[in-house]
Amino acid sequence: MSTTAGHETIIGLLAGADLFKDLGADDQAVCAAKMRELRFEKGQILFGQGDVGTRLYLMAKGQVRLAIASKSQRGLSFQIAVAGDLIGEIAVLDGGPRSATATALTPVTAYALERSAFQELWSARPAIANAIIGFLCRRLRKASDRLEAMALYPMEVRVARFLLAALGDDRQAPPGRRVPLELGFSQGELALLLGASRPKVNAALGVLENAGAIRRTSDRIFCEPAKLALAAQKTDD
Repeated sequence: MSTTAGHETIIGLLAGADLFKDLGADDQAVCAAKMRELRFEKGQILFGQGDVGTRLYLMAKGQVRLAIASKSQRGLSFQIAVAGDLIGEIAVLDGGPRSATATALTPVTAYALERSAFQELWSARPAIANAIIGFLCRRLRKASDRLEAMALYPMEVRVARFLLAALGDDRQAPPGRRVPLELGFSQGELALLLGASRPKVNAALGVLENAGAIRRTSDRIFCEPAKLALAAQKTDD
């Protein structure tokens, strides 16, 4: 059972998590009461691609790399999960296999919610079931928006939007301030994520650099969010 301080920590994290944020205080509290703290060492695997999804994780501290394996068994990173992020939630909702492998990049503290406990909660509490429906609908819209972007927008717009999303809260930085961004994966992986070739992504990064929206170094990208936002709004029209 969580301590009072731990319980309050979980509730605070749930309030910012997409799946739980719209729940009332009582529903968040019962979810928090079912969660238990887990710790992972750097390099430890939380779950593997193809595993049965038995629990979801609410990140409290550290970083977790989510990656999928290609047919050649090469890993493709698509997300670095940090505090406040949920991971493993889709397999918990549908009972299917894990779609990715989650590996701790740093020491990690997370709160786990078992699928059986979550099923009991959403069966007994309509607000939780409604929150799940809303969450899945938002996921579908987001996937639709990504497909639209891939089909309709110039590559530099797609790259600018991706970088803005990766900045998270730092996208609110004032004009003129450059924010360092470590993507955690290669330019080739970025190209795969955007459905493009590496040369096209490199050219798009060059366009953004010439516009003053980014500056590249050997290990990171320095972004100016205000200029990236302008680039993200442009189309061929």
